[in-house]
Amino acid sequence: MTNFEEKRPHAVLINSISSSRSYQCIVENSKTASPKRGENAFDGFTDFNFETIPDGLTPKDGDGDISQDLHSLGESIITNFHHFFDELLAKLQDSATAGLIPPVTCLVSDCYMPFTVAAAEEHALPVVLFSPSRACYFLACLLSPKMYQNSQLPFKDESDLTNEYLDTKVDWIPGLKNFRLKDLPRLIKTKNPNDLTIRFNTEVADKCLRASGMVFNTSNELESDVMNAFYSMFPSLYTIGPLASFVNQSPQNHLTSLDCNLWKEDTKCLEWLESKEPGSVVYFAWGLANSKKPFLWIIRPDLVIGDRGLIASWCPQEKVLNHPSVGGFLTHCGWNSTTESICAGVPMLCWPFFADQPKMRQKAMELKKKAEVYTRPGGCSYMNLEKVIKEVLLKQNQT
Repeated sequence: MTNFEEKRPHAVLINSISSSRSYQCIVENSKTASPKRGENAFDGFTDFNFETIPDGLTPKDGDGDISQDLHSLGESIITNFHHFFDELLAKLQDSATAGLIPPVTCLVSDCYMPFTVAAAEEHALPVVLFSPSRACYFLACLLSPKMYQNSQLPFKDESDLTNEYLDTKVDWIPGLKNFRLKDLPRLIKTKNPNDLTIRFNTEVADKCLRASGMVFNTSNELESDVMNAFYSMFPSLYTIGPLASFVNQSPQNHLTSLDCNLWKEDTKCLEWLESKEPGSVVYFAWGLANSKKPFLWIIRPDLVIGDRGLIASWCPQEKVLNHPSVGGFLTHCGWNSTTESICAGVPMLCWPFFADQPKMRQKAMELKKKAEVYTRPGGCSYMNLEKVIKEVLLKQNQT
């Protein structure tokens, strides 16, 4: 390594949001998930390069946009991605041998890219898996395949999918309280034990247990029961969330150009919000509520749009939620949306759990304050991020 005075850490990130550490980073992403903003999303970050690997899929007929169904993508992840990723690592190794870049020292991967664990083992690299979903959902996905192994699934009769049987309580998954069969992931509804969703989740479960460490975008306060169950399963487990609060409190102003998604965003909605009274706007990404309040409707450009109100193809959601005009958020409760709303202190109308609405605003503000405490220097999530970097990702570099 002739061009480097010191051995610099070099992390390869796969479908994951990168941190502000001084790594030489290659952000790898499959072409299926290639950002609409492209490589320019990382302009100004000299230690970041953007690479893609083939996805083994073909563009959707018509508009040329690569947005395949999840079944095809899941099958390709299992069968094709390991080979393509190995080719990328080989290319990086050639560049390192030539003295152009530091050698790869660690991997940070989306946990739903299980091939990265096998690649890490082959190359003797530490690998940390990041779960983009809430911890309780991940735990259910992790353990649900066991229901097939224990003959609890598939369902014996088609009527079990519609009758009261789905209200049966699930008491065998540690950390999940008051769960019913209907609350578990949809994979339990298949009658084919060889279904792709079963095979995929079984593969994810196996690889997660072999990873060097697991990272969750949550905190012990948000999901304490589930995290307590996880601590007995994973020797190296770190809660570092909510991530949105890290960016909000970061003293490094250059991070404001980074967003939690790589879609090209329509910012005209921010100008529209400036014209509204504080706390008067209901923000939502689908549907139309008869709230008699001004509303901002966000909908993906490939979905059907409505005919009134402000329509934007894709928005800078964190900026919208932190805008003083926004007073509520009607959400399908994806984990990113949930944590971003918590960090902004915006009450959520959570479909279909309308019964919780009277307590939403007070709870949202309480969770916002706690999230700020967790993610500021010295907070538990901040310290956990430091730990996973030092104890897992940099461990090999220090030996």
